[in-house]
Amino acid sequence: MSQRPSTCFAPCFSGAAHFDSIEIILDHQPAGTPLSTAFAANLTPAAVTVLLATDYTWNVTGNADWRVADGVIEATKARGFLLTKESYTDFELRADVWTTPDSNGGVLFRITKPDDPGIENGYELNVNDKRADQTGRTGSIVNVAKPLVQFDAGGKWVTVDIIAKGPHMVATLNGIKTAEADDAKYNSGPVSLQAAGGIVRYRNVQIRPLK
Repeated sequence: MSQRPSTCFAPCFSGAAHFDSIEIILDHQPAGTPLSTAFAANLTPAAVTVLLATDYTWNVTGNADWRVADGVIEATKARGFLLTKESYTDFELRADVWTTPDSNGGVLFRITKPDDPGIENGYELNVNDKRADQTGRTGSIVNVAKPLVQFDAGGKWVTVDIIAKGPHMVATLNGIKTAEADDAKYNSGPVSLQAAGGIVRYRNVQIRPLK
């Protein structure tokens, strides 16, 4: 990523220049259009919340050095989380994630302790190629579903998709199913972007509640 002016999240909220801080609700597709179908058709599905790269869209916890430039959210220092202000129960999520092979990123969801997110109080689709315990490496839902394939995410943008409906969860990376499970430990909560080591970047974060 080239050097460019950036906006910082914590710890430098105060006085920073910010992007427009509006959550956009777009309604261009019939209700019930699958998120993956709509994206594949280059269209925006109904009732998709586009989570913009602004400090007003997210709650922040931890010590990561979150910054944003050109619509990309980046952190280079662990450990921290950006959490949605809303809670989600059943939903579809799509986001682009960039890591190095040594980075530890991921998307957490149905978090029950927003002040201290983690796999002890929510689910995590992990993006961590070199995790010591490879049963929880990239593509897994940690401690719930081992990766179905070995998918190495380091060094490229990867599109993450999560569908959670009731106890059933499916995760895909670049269209490849990497995890599927039924688990009912956690029912609802915010979604979070994680910075737990190395460079992590996120963009195009979109989420749609399911009925």
